[in-house]
Order: sequence, then C-alpha cells, then structure tokens
Amino acid sequence: MANPWRGDVALTINGQRHVMRLTLGALASLEAALETGSLVALVERFESGAFSTRDVLVLLGAGLEGGGCDLSPAALAQAEIEGGPMAAARAAAELLARAFVVPAA
Repeated sequence: MANPWRGDVALTINGQRHVMRLTLGALASLEAALETGSLVALVERFESGAFSTRDVLVLLGAGLEGGGCDLSPAALAQAEIEGGPMAAARAAAELLARAFVVPAA
C-alpha cells in the first residue's frame, strides 16, 4: 500500500503495481543523473511544465530504486505504464512533491 506520509507513490508498470519513494539514496542517484545537477531546477521544470521525458524517466527510476525495485533504466524506457505518458508524468511530479511536502491530513 502506498503511504503518502512516507512519500510513497504507486504506479503500475508492465501490469505489476510498484510503490515508489525518494529515499536519500534515491535522491542522490537522481541528482547524479540530472543534466542540471540540481533538484531545485528539476522542481522548477515540473512546476512550470517544462520537464522532459528524460526527467520523468530519471525521476521514476529513482523512485523505483527507493521503493526497492531493480527495474533497469532501459527496461523502464520500454515498459508499458498503465495510464500512459500522462500517468507517468503525474506520478513523477507526485514523487517529487511528496519528497519535500507533508501531505494534507
């Protein structure tokens, strides 16, 4: 079960439900993978709607890593995500938001 208080976000990939979260280790991996090297820049891109598909894939990959899933970046790029690209982008944005904001009660 996805726990928003822990920063969990659920996403169904290739027919299997995964719970993602951005742990400190996953955030460090995310920072290393970003072209800008800044989580603030990534948050700004998502807030302005100027994020790229690469941003979504890297963010989902970090969230999957934090959730204990070992899906490779290449496998994720080829995966079928329930709800398509919009659901993937929504889940990525939610992951980022939940990493830094306490959910409403």
